[in-house]
Amino acid sequence: MADKFQFKIEGKIPGALGRAGELHTPHGVIHTPAFVTVGTKATVKALTPDQVRELGAEVVLANTYHLYLQPGDEVVRNAGGIHKFMNWNGPTMTDSGGFQAFSLGAAFGEKVSKIGGIEASEPTAETFSSTTERQKPLGRHPARPSVEEKVSTVGSPLPLAKITENGVEFRSHLDGSKHFFTPEKSIQIQHNIGADMIFAFDECTSPTAPYEYQKEALERTHRWAKRSLDEHKKLMGPQALFGIVQGGRFEDLRKESAHVIGEMDFDGFGIGGSFEKEDMYTAVGWVNAILPEEKPRHLLGIGEPEDLFGGIENGADLFDCVAPTRMARNGTLHTKDGRINITNAKFGRDFAPIEEGCACYTCKNFTRAYVAHLFRANEMLAGTLGSIHNLFFTVTLVKKIRQAILDGNFSEYKENFLRQYNQNKK
Repeated sequence: MADKFQFKIEGKIPGALGRAGELHTPHGVIHTPAFVTVGTKATVKALTPDQVRELGAEVVLANTYHLYLQPGDEVVRNAGGIHKFMNWNGPTMTDSGGFQAFSLGAAFGEKVSKIGGIEASEPTAETFSSTTERQKPLGRHPARPSVEEKVSTVGSPLPLAKITENGVEFRSHLDGSKHFFTPEKSIQIQHNIGADMIFAFDECTSPTAPYEYQKEALERTHRWAKRSLDEHKKLMGPQALFGIVQGGRFEDLRKESAHVIGEMDFDGFGIGGSFEKEDMYTAVGWVNAILPEEKPRHLLGIGEPEDLFGGIENGADLFDCVAPTRMARNGTLHTKDGRINITNAKFGRDFAPIEEGCACYTCKNFTRAYVAHLFRANEMLAGTLGSIHNLFFTVTLVKKIRQAILDGNFSEYKENFLRQYNQNKK
């Protein structure tokens, strides 16, 4: 791996690909498997860095696309890099910005997901043609304003994510201005931001894209991976660079991508989405059975408890997802007995903590009734207390899974946890 980076495996799940380990970075050790807290714009929404540390998070991921547009990657660089800029002294990551260039460009307002079945208002297969340039906009959702309405002061038409061999042309979701990301540009931006671990530029397709387009995009992603790696070596930065495996839900494409990306000189690997939720574990297993065992693997966009168990069992070491904080800001909170909606009337006079026995700041200091009151009153503290609890729940769950691997009782822990967590599902 890159200088100052080291990954070592400390325990494995018998008969499976899962493992527990330690990933050493210039800003500290990540005990894997680990949940990566998402700080999209160099901030974890509603929380201070101290609160993020105190709930047990070891690593934060920021978003290349968003920081490029606002405040600008040069501003972050001139501030001393992302660690100083956001006052986070632990390990950090940035994604490549490719998915956001698509989803916030052509698909702005359409809730396009990396994984089918998750917040999906997906583009149809007809969205994709067989030509090199992808210029066809997604269909407009009748219940949401179009992008031209969002940026009406600019007077720009509906933005198009135009993908060519050289990169992706897109319009800013902020003001409609036109931008162009190449693999080289993405790496340059990420070097300016200065995270410990960065990702190669890739094309993240829709799970519904047909095989022919998935294959074409996959081959382009492989070429972009080589260009990303070359630019990273040219810049001589201290970051570790992860290559991204794509291929949709197709076994041959996933395995081909794992072989091609796995043979490149990356420090670790990301496993891109673009597969259906029901066969996610299978696809992750295909990939991790091929990727070099001695390097870390990051499963992008995964954060639900059931999915964390499946990803870990199939060999993933790191996970990131906005779900815990997004759900919390909407009043949906995790407990060991399953999710609750804290805005339900029954919680208005419930003076127990969100979860009995939970050691998070919220549960140690406040009741369900108080948190419910904050949400009903539209108080900002509601999102903070809810996010602290959900992040603590998710981060702690993965830590407990890690310990179960080391103790040799992963299967038992998984069975017991999921039985209790899912007991109230209908």
